[in-house]
Order: sequence, then structure tokens, then C-alpha cells
Amino acid sequence: MKSLLELRKFVAPEFIFGSGARLLVGRYAKNFGARKVLIVTDPHVLAVGLIDPVLTALKNEGISFEIYSNIKTNPTASQVMEGSRVYLNENCNFIVAVGGGSPMDCAKAIGIVSSNKKGIHEFEGVDKVPIPSPPLICIPTTAGSAADVSQFAIITDERRKLKMAIVSKTVVPDVALIDPETTLTMDKSLTIATGFDVLSHAFEAYVSNASSPITDLHALEAISLAGSNLIPTSNDLNNIDLRSKMMLSSLNAGLAFSNASLGLIHAMAHSLGGFLDLPHGECNALLLDHVIEFNFEAEVKKYKDISTALGLNIDELDDKTVKKVLINKIRDLKVESDVNKPLKDVGVSMGDIPQLAHKTMNDACIITNPRRPTIKDVEEIFKNAL
Repeated sequence: MKSLLELRKFVAPEFIFGSGARLLVGRYAKNFGARKVLIVTDPHVLAVGLIDPVLTALKNEGISFEIYSNIKTNPTASQVMEGSRVYLNENCNFIVAVGGGSPMDCAKAIGIVSSNKKGIHEFEGVDKVPIPSPPLICIPTTAGSAADVSQFAIITDERRKLKMAIVSKTVVPDVALIDPETTLTMDKSLTIATGFDVLSHAFEAYVSNASSPITDLHALEAISLAGSNLIPTSNDLNNIDLRSKMMLSSLNAGLAFSNASLGLIHAMAHSLGGFLDLPHGECNALLLDHVIEFNFEAEVKKYKDISTALGLNIDELDDKTVKKVLINKIRDLKVESDVNKPLKDVGVSMGDIPQLAHKTMNDACIITNPRRPTIKDVEEIFKNAL
């Protein structure tokens, strides 16, 4: 049991939540002294027109801009370096990210590369960024990554085939303009994948060995909102009220994990996603129940709280039964969401597991897992999910 006297830090950007929040980008950029903005986005966001109101808002304030959109589902180190060259060559002094976790993480990385004049690999790990990014506004268009409020940036190293975790206060955006209307363009599969990302963020933040009473509040609220609204939202994609609840869930989960960090689910998902270039939310979904099974005994009371937040009645149940009920609930959600599949279905073979486990053990997220795994433990979890 952690003492309330333990020192804990809580970092968050200024954020505006609600319909039309993205339209304030021009006013905020002007207040920050933006002269020329690098807009970081991806081809899909461009194609569906989500960027158009942002461009209009900047034009209305007389602010010029350059667009960088060469970003994959999992942004790579080479894309970060390319984006930073555009930023510097175009003489920009401000960054606006519009998109899901990929453009936002890439924008954060572009910012620190541009200000520090070093390769992105130099910043891998915790608190490795000496000079802050230029001013950054994030406009999320998915309800999942919460990169708009977090001190994390996840970048794929193509050479090592893994995802680098960059954790630093310097990558916390200055402002997040969180507008649920932007999520109406998400299809069902993306809605589900990002929803499982939210659940994974909140679960891991709540049981993290760096959690606090403040992060716990946000984590439980995120679990309650996502647990009750993920399936309804995926079945009613144009319902703005449901979309708003999932966006609020993502925000709460982001505030929680940004400050409590994550755990083994994300360490394994980063390894898996970097190795096979899979969507991050899908990787979390494939691993979620298997890691809970491993971690449960280390934080029984907290997993009981999670069960209650998911709406499960566990009052009369012993610990062993609670564990079973919680894991079955997660698996039922996966079945309803059509993501209840083994790792072999996404291309993992038994021969890949030692390499995946080795990369997992070197991921920064593993440090705050409530139970310290050995490499054999991680290999066993991958095998169970295979």
C-alpha cells in the first residue's frame, strides 16, 4: 500500500474539450507568437478534410503554414528526421499536429529533433531531452492514444524493428484542442482498436507502481467510460454523444498514464508492433487479458477496483473467482469487438518469441509494471497469446 506522503508529480497541458475546440487553433497560435506553422498530419486526415477548418483558422489570423503528411500508421525515425528538415528549411517556429497518435507522436519528435539538432535515437528512454520542443498544439482525431496530453512519444526504429519510447516533460504539448466531432470519421475497426488502447492505458496506469491518488481518479473514470461505451460506439459510429464519452475516456486515461506511466502490456505491444508494423491498439487488445492474468496477484485490490469500474458485481467473490470474472469480461469485449484472435493470426511464430521478449525487457514501460517479469515470464505470456 502506497503512502499518501510519497512524492508524486502531475504534468498536463492546457486543454480545451468540446465541440468546436479545433477552431480555436488560430487564436492560440497567434497568442504563442506563431509566424509560420508546420502542420503535421497524415494522408487519411488530409483525405477526409479534417485539416481544412484548421487551415482556415490559421489563415484568418494571417499565419502561414507548411504541411508535412508523409507519416505511416506507426511513425518512423526517418519520417521524423524528414519532418524536422522541412520544419527547419521552411523557417517554421511553431507546430500543429492534426490526427491520431501517429501524427501527434511524430510532431513531438520533430519538435525535439528541430530544437536539439540531434537524431531522434538520442532521446530514447526517460528524461533524455535537454532542450524543449518549439510550441506545439495537438488536435486529436481519434479517441485512443491521448498523445495530445501525454509526456510520451513512440517512434518506430526501422533498423532495429522496435518502437522507441521517448518519455519527457519536454514533449508535453502546450495546448490540446480536443474536439469529439473529429472522431466521427473513424471507421469501426479504428474505433475498436483505439478503444482498447484507452482501456490498456487506464488499466496499466491504475496498477502502475508509480500511480497516485490523482492518476487513480482519472484511470478509474476512463475504465468506467470506455467499458460501458466502447461497444455501443462501435455499433453507432455517428452518435456524437457516444463519441464524446470515448473522447473523454481517452483524455482521462491519458492524464493517468502520462503521470503514472504504463506496464507490461505496452512494453510487449511496442515490441510486437515494431516487429510486425501492426496498429498499436490492436496489439494491446491481443495482449490485454494475458498480461492481467500474469499481474493479478501483485495488485489484487486494484484489479478488484477495475472490475467494479467495468460494472462487474464481485462483492461475494473470492480473489481467484474475481480474476476469472475480470479476464472473462475482457475476453467477452474482445469477442464482441472481433479482436479475440491469437498472435499467430497476425504473423507471430514460435521462433519470433525470444526476440520479442528481449525487446520487451528493454522497453521503458516495463519499469512501472506492478510485477517484475523475467524474460522467461515474457516468453511464456507471448506463448499463451500465440
